[in-house]
Amino acid sequence: MSTSPEIVRRLPDLRARVAAWRAEGHKVAVVPTMGALHEGHLSLVRQAAATGAKVIVTLFVNPRQFNSAADLAAYPRTEQEDATKLIGQGAQILYVPDGETMYPPGFATNVAVEGLSEGLCGTYRPGHFTGMATVVTKLFTQTSADLAYFGEKDFQQLRIVQRLAADLDLQIEVIGCTTVREADGLALSSRNTRLSAEARKVAPALHAEMRRVVSALEAGAEAAALLSDAIGRIVAGGYQAVEYLELRAADDLAPLSHADRPARLLAAAWLGGVRLIDNLPVTAIGGAR
Repeated sequence: MSTSPEIVRRLPDLRARVAAWRAEGHKVAVVPTMGALHEGHLSLVRQAAATGAKVIVTLFVNPRQFNSAADLAAYPRTEQEDATKLIGQGAQILYVPDGETMYPPGFATNVAVEGLSEGLCGTYRPGHFTGMATVVTKLFTQTSADLAYFGEKDFQQLRIVQRLAADLDLQIEVIGCTTVREADGLALSSRNTRLSAEARKVAPALHAEMRRVVSALEAGAEAAALLSDAIGRIVAGGYQAVEYLELRAADDLAPLSHADRPARLLAAAWLGGVRLIDNLPVTAIGGAR
């Protein structure tokens, strides 16, 4: 019989359950989400559960990481559907705190990670990563988790969270998991549900072009001209605009002109009024990934 996660809304209740698990000798894993769960999220839950840890999935649509009220209002809120999708996936708790739990009256603290938050999405979404880092830090402390699972699709976010956990001595291992994709290459995202049928047909062009660029970079091509040409191809393929398409070092996200160290190709582009992001690993010239 498939197990349904218990929905917990109050922080004292969550802490009581975690304390009981600890008393029994269990480790705790957390999968932070904003809901609208898809197979990418569920794969994180399964990977967390495979360790034998007790798994908490969090669901909180964080207003502090949205850059516009319209985008926040449009974000799907599907708690009941999310709870149903989690049945049998290995999660014991779906933690759904309210706004006052996360940001009580007088809340005045922010967590900002310098360097890694600059450029890429940090340029186009000012304040986003501070909002994300703040709520993730709170979720880590609220759950007292030993392990945290994040998808590599949001690669800049992953590196920021790993940095903050190390810098703040949070005693949590932040684990990045491979991006889950549709058969045509489109990275799974809650935002994909907002694509029209016509836009959905166009969407795989971003991933296809990125794969072509990665092949050229791994063969030793210089990035600047290659990326400029690729942006033109993506727009010609039906995207309205490309915010960025950049080659960055995989560890510290430093800009690179060649793939002379393990790297990532990262992109953000607009299609049918929806902002899509993606990234691919780039093997360093000579073989290191």
